[in-house]
Amino acid sequence: MNMDQLVRDALHDQASEAMAPPPDLAGRVLAVRRRRRNRTLAGAAVATAVAVAVGVAVPVLNGEDEPRLASQMNRSDIIAHPDQTPPRDLVAAGDTAMAAYYTTRTVKETPDRGVHRRTYHLLDQKTGKYVKTTKWSFLDVAPGMRTAAVLEQGLPTKRIGLLDLLTGEVERWITVDRAVAGVSFSPDGSKLVATTYSKNPDLLYRADYDSDGDGKKNDWETRFGQSDRTGFYVLDVDSGDGSWSKVTGHEEDINVRQDFAFNNDAELVYSGLTSEPGMQYYDFEGNEVASPANEKYLNWFVEAGLSPNGKLAAGDFAGGAKTTASEINDPYSGKRLYKIPGQQLLAWVDDKRLIAWDIDPGTNEFHNRLVLVTIGNKKTVPLSGFRQGNDGAAGRWQPVFAER
Repeated sequence: MNMDQLVRDALHDQASEAMAPPPDLAGRVLAVRRRRRNRTLAGAAVATAVAVAVGVAVPVLNGEDEPRLASQMNRSDIIAHPDQTPPRDLVAAGDTAMAAYYTTRTVKETPDRGVHRRTYHLLDQKTGKYVKTTKWSFLDVAPGMRTAAVLEQGLPTKRIGLLDLLTGEVERWITVDRAVAGVSFSPDGSKLVATTYSKNPDLLYRADYDSDGDGKKNDWETRFGQSDRTGFYVLDVDSGDGSWSKVTGHEEDINVRQDFAFNNDAELVYSGLTSEPGMQYYDFEGNEVASPANEKYLNWFVEAGLSPNGKLAAGDFAGGAKTTASEINDPYSGKRLYKIPGQQLLAWVDDKRLIAWDIDPGTNEFHNRLVLVTIGNKKTVPLSGFRQGNDGAAGRWQPVFAER
C-alpha cells in the first residue's frame, strides 16, 4: 500500500467517526510550517492540505507525535500571575510571552575586578514553568519560543549554541573566528546578529571614589567611555554561515556594552547611542546609514519599538509627579498621538496593546510590575507581582519577551 492510499484510508476512517476538528487546527498547521521549518514528516504536505480542506485530524505517519509546547497549549489571550514575583508560571498576552527572565549580581574575580553576571530562568516548554540555569551568560529567544541562542559563561566566546527549549539540550553550535558577547534574533528568527568584543563588556572595576553617592568608596563600576566592541556578525540560523563587519565603539557612545540588533524589517542593524540621535543604523557591511523613515524617532531604551503594523511607535515616559504614563507616537514625525498608562513600554501585544512596567500611584518608582496596557483605556491588567529594590539591586528580575 503506498503513502497516498495510507493517507486516504486514515482520513476516511477518522471522518467516519465524526471527529470535530480542534478550533485552532489551521492555526496550529500554519504555526508548525512557519516556526518548525527544520522538521519534515513523511507525507506531511499531502496530509496537511487534505486536513485543512476536510477539517479532520491528521494521522501521524512516521509514528511520532509533534511535540506540543507549553506556550502553545494554553491559548488564553491573557495569562497572568499577579501573585508571583518573579513569575514561576508562563506569563503571556496575545502572541507575546515572557520567554525568560534574568537577575544580575556582581561576582568578584580579583580584589579589584568583578563581573556583572546574569542568572537566567528559561521557560521549560514541557511544564510551562520558568527554570533556573547557570550555564548561560547571555541569550535571546527566537519567535515560536522553541529555540534560544545561548552564550556560555566566560565572555566573550567563539561559539553560539542553539538551545532546544523543549529538550533543554543544545542542538547545534555555531563557531565563529571572533569572540562574541551578545546575540539577537531577527524578527522572523531566520538570522542572528552577534556582537563581537575584545574583552568582556560586563567587567566591573573597583572605584577609588564614591561612584553611587552612598557615602562609601570602592564601589564596583564599568569603564565608561572605553568600549571594547569590535563589530558584528550577521549569521544564517539554519546554516550558521555569515560575515563579520568591523564597527568599534561609537564616539557618541559611552556604554561599555552596546550590542547590535536588527531593525524592524531585518534589512539593517543598529546600536544605541547615549546622546542624540539615540540610534545608529548600519548595513550588513558595517557602513553607517540613515535611519529608516519609520524608525527615525525610535530609541533603543524604549524596548517596544514599532507596532506590528508599523503605524505606531512606543515612546518614552510622559508621566508626572502623581501619575505614570508613556507616549505612543507617529513613527514618521515623532508627534505624540496617545498618552497611555505605563512607566516603561516593553513589548507590543498587537496594534492596540502593549506590555509595560507600571507602579501603583504614590509608591516608589522601583516598586513596579508587568501590566497590560491598551491605547484609549486608562485601566491596566496586572500580569506579575511587584518587583522590589532599585535598578541595581541583586535579584531584581528583567523579562525577555518573544512571539509564542
